[in-house]
Amino acid sequence: MKKLLLTLTLSALGTLAAAQGKDLKVAIDPTYEPFTFKTADGKPTGFDVDIANALCEQIKRKCVFVEQVWDSMIPGLQAKKYDVIISSMSITADRLKAIDFTDKYYNTPSRVVLKKDVKYTGPASIKGKKLGVLKGSTQEKYAMGELKPAGVEIVAYEAQDQVYLDIKSGRLDGTVADFVEATGGFLSKPEGKDYALAGPELYIEKYFGIGAGIGLRKGEAALKTELNGAIKTIRGNGVYKKINDKYFKFDVYGK
Repeated sequence: MKKLLLTLTLSALGTLAAAQGKDLKVAIDPTYEPFTFKTADGKPTGFDVDIANALCEQIKRKCVFVEQVWDSMIPGLQAKKYDVIISSMSITADRLKAIDFTDKYYNTPSRVVLKKDVKYTGPASIKGKKLGVLKGSTQEKYAMGELKPAGVEIVAYEAQDQVYLDIKSGRLDGTVADFVEATGGFLSKPEGKDYALAGPELYIEKYFGIGAGIGLRKGEAALKTELNGAIKTIRGNGVYKKINDKYFKFDVYGK
């Protein structure tokens, strides 16, 4: 019996050792500034990318980033095109049916974005307007569940930056997006000067979940434990705060 236990223990240690140092393929959607975007020379950067690299350092793996269209993120994970998703994916009940998640690593609200001269008092107040949303996102679920029934036209896009291009061109009246992303990716730029956040902060759990987590395949218990430990470590040793403060003026870990 002791021999069997020793064999099993050595086997487990061997598996862990093999995992350490191995590349960790991380799926990202690089159209979601300031969370994930590209530098002028095409390198992935942003809050999610920096968090991913910090977590890889903790678990002694090397992050290798794999670009993926947002609404294909989960199918790609299930098909083993990559190991994890670290790209602002909210932990929702629907997604938990298909994949697993770590603990959250941030939680920020979504907001409606409209022209500054539009008086927004709720979904019915923008009946007839056309809003663009990211296909497969929690914001799309919210828009389809709350705005469309009130007469708002909803158009889904493959990437959030495409939404902003169509707002700029006049083909859309606004969007629903994470308020940090909307501010950093659009409102703070010249093309967003005539637009503003509208309505309350949106934390509705049935649409937006309980925060952004790292997506991984079902049954990856060891990797999940490692990553949860790494999240806790960087929250405690100042690394998370350093990354947070590089991009934001407040703690995006949230409530």
